[in-house]
Amino acid sequence: MSSLEHPAVAKVAAALAEAGQCGAAEGIRVLPAEVRTAAQAAEALGVPVGAIANSLIFRLGSDKKALLALTSGAHRADPATLEQLAGGEIGGEITKADADFVRAHTGQPIGGVAPVGHPEPLPTLVDIALRAHDVVWAAAGHPKAVFPTTFAGLVALTGGTPGALAGAEEDGQP
Repeated sequence: MSSLEHPAVAKVAAALAEAGQCGAAEGIRVLPAEVRTAAQAAEALGVPVGAIANSLIFRLGSDKKALLALTSGAHRADPATLEQLAGGEIGGEITKADADFVRAHTGQPIGGVAPVGHPEPLPTLVDIALRAHDVVWAAAGHPKAVFPTTFAGLVALTGGTPGALAGAEEDGQP
């Protein structure tokens, strides 16, 4: 089975089409090798690493709830900033999720987690650093599959909350 025929990729394509992002669904690209990091994806696509939307799953407090953070590949998400932006979603501390938690909440493997196509919609934060790129690339449900979109497209697609997801020192803000 090719990556494009993978069930998780098919779910992502259907979610993109349902959201009216047919161009993104038709633009799903299967790369020759897995790209599990933003740097690998940027190199494979020939784009700046900042144009890669990392899909990071966090565990909210002691609950079994998940938070999706779509961050620019150019920096790391700051957990304290995520806690502040997630606000009422948190029942305590935010921690990075393990592979089993990620798959249970997204149906997708780490390295291939898409912004959509999950069993249930996830509360989502979208990094405003992605606005700097006309085209943003996101995973499409498999470590070899990606699709093009925009910052506004990610926000609309996920119903996400835009925010500066890196710490103030890291993203150059005062």
